[in-house]
Amino acid sequence: MPAATPTPTFSALGLIDPLLTALDALGYKTPTPVQAQAIPAILQGRDLMAAAQTGTGKTAGFALPLLQRLALDETPVAANSVRALVLAPTRELAEQVHASFRAYGAHLPLRTYAIYGGVSINPQMMKLRRGIDIVVATPGRLLDLHRQNAIRFNQVQTLVLDEADRMLDLGFSRELDAVFAALPKRRQTLLFSATFSDAIRKMAGLILHQPVTIDASPRNTAARSVRQWVVPVDKKRKPELFTHLLRQHRWGQVLVFVKTRKGVDQLVGALLAQGIRADAIHGDKPQAARQRALDRFKAGEIQILVATDVAARGLDIDDLPQVVNFDLPIVAEDYIHRIGRTGRAGASGEAISLVCADEVELLRAIESLTRQSLERIEEEGFEPDHRVPLTGNAAELIRKPKKPKIPKPPGSMGRPGGPGKPRRPGAQTVKSRAPRRG
Repeated sequence: MPAATPTPTFSALGLIDPLLTALDALGYKTPTPVQAQAIPAILQGRDLMAAAQTGTGKTAGFALPLLQRLALDETPVAANSVRALVLAPTRELAEQVHASFRAYGAHLPLRTYAIYGGVSINPQMMKLRRGIDIVVATPGRLLDLHRQNAIRFNQVQTLVLDEADRMLDLGFSRELDAVFAALPKRRQTLLFSATFSDAIRKMAGLILHQPVTIDASPRNTAARSVRQWVVPVDKKRKPELFTHLLRQHRWGQVLVFVKTRKGVDQLVGALLAQGIRADAIHGDKPQAARQRALDRFKAGEIQILVATDVAARGLDIDDLPQVVNFDLPIVAEDYIHRIGRTGRAGASGEAISLVCADEVELLRAIESLTRQSLERIEEEGFEPDHRVPLTGNAAELIRKPKKPKIPKPPGSMGRPGGPGKPRRPGAQTVKSRAPRRG
């Protein structure tokens, strides 16, 4: 048998000592598969398209080599300029990625900054005057600053698109096109995500130059450490079922995804009325309130964080045991990102979906994307009046085979009292009539 390939170390990947010191302080021991493949390619200056499951270290996969390349390049950054640009779809993800850059680059003389909407633009303009080595930004606010000449792109060496598929889902395609047009043609471009739709792969073909392609995990799959199941229920009973499951299973902290902002607020109100500590994150809340809710959840001050898909990516919460899909997502790929908030970095987790009858097509789309049939567990006392039709392989397995037709003896058809079916005593024969036309 051939000898097993030894697991590489971060040192063997060619990372410099300041980065290795930071990684050691953070407790990073060995690279994940996506890191082991991405870091050398990025250090070589290659374009990259990398797909890997959530929680497998994609951010470190691009942040570490990017920090190293900038640290070894002694070209000073000019005023209102940036040397590396990372685009993210949400404010939360932008802050999360920025925090990672700061942690990994703690021993490097590089300036990093996160810019996004929902907060005052003036402090951001002031910060950019000195020039920033690495900017993590949402597309809309980035373009606002660029149009006001607060940020210039002529020094950009590397562009990173983090969760590019989500940016397209959120309608950022025009903003992305505008950013691409303003950037230098000669640059390194990196695409990282847990899912890559066909539209993203097509876009990659237009903006990447001879890229290295990494599929560190099967396409559009969730981590094996996450146990997934579905609980069928009528829509009107979802709040009652959720609190029942919360108490019955004695769940600790739970991240709950709801389809609409109104639905988020309604569920939070219902939980607070029952004395359950809960808070919300959605697009209508000010950024300060969103960040406060996230900080309280991470600190254990609240038990339930209810969110729209704005929180499906970028929330890196240690040891989050449960994710509940109160509503299924409209976009099937978001299911993978939602449940990826649990079972991170090799830990185990659970993802429970409360599914009503009118969500069956959304469920079918998720099972088709992930190529698996989700286990169904009915909760006693909450069996739905409106049954959730079986989907995928489950439907094929449950479907009953048709009974073979048994031929009747000749002459038995249509003979009252014949050998086919005996006539009841006193029964009258009713002749069928064709329906009248018109």
